[in-house]
Amino acid sequence: MKWRIALGLIFAALVAAFFAFDLAQYFSFENLKTQHQHLSELSDQKPVRLIAAVFVSYTLGTALALPIPGVMSLVCGALFGLPGGVLISSFSSSIGSTLGFLLGRFVFGEALQQRFAERFGAIDQGVRREGAFYLFSIRLVPVFPLSLINLAMALTPIKTWTFYWVSQLGMLPASIVWVNAGTQLATLESPGDILTPKILGAFALLVAMPFLGKFVLGLLWRQRSESG
Repeated sequence: MKWRIALGLIFAALVAAFFAFDLAQYFSFENLKTQHQHLSELSDQKPVRLIAAVFVSYTLGTALALPIPGVMSLVCGALFGLPGGVLISSFSSSIGSTLGFLLGRFVFGEALQQRFAERFGAIDQGVRREGAFYLFSIRLVPVFPLSLINLAMALTPIKTWTFYWVSQLGMLPASIVWVNAGTQLATLESPGDILTPKILGAFALLVAMPFLGKFVLGLLWRQRSESG
């Protein structure tokens, strides 16, 4: 119990410090545009340190449910290109989400259960009914906040390892889109330029495809059992 209280206090202190010292300004789209040249030079001079700094910042920010994942994905693309940026962004967001999931399950579980059990009831039922497939489908939708999914999944019976690898796979398309946008940072005027109707339509198709595939497989299995 003491370690839960200690972790809860550390979590609260870090989140409070982020907002109290207005650290959000350093993770804004405008600041990224301003500091792009400086960060690019730093990437050439001290690449390992910069990669470590970006990875740790992205991972902790995601774990603490801070509003920085989108901008950090842009940073990955702007500094490390598409392949390297996707690699860093994908692992940072997945590991950070898993840490947030673990915080929700083992530190804030009782409080979340008392306050949000009814609201998250549909997600719990979805996981019990569909298993990992349910998490995969909602991870494909980039409009759902990472922190909300992490906390909601903490109240379900899904296993930690399953949560991690399904999140890694399900969030990969969104990581590619945001990191690719980061590689073209100079041409972007605002974050809204990334989520065009064409891209949102592509995500909608990605979400529909697993359900369609499962439906078709179900029909094939039924036909096979009836013929057998």
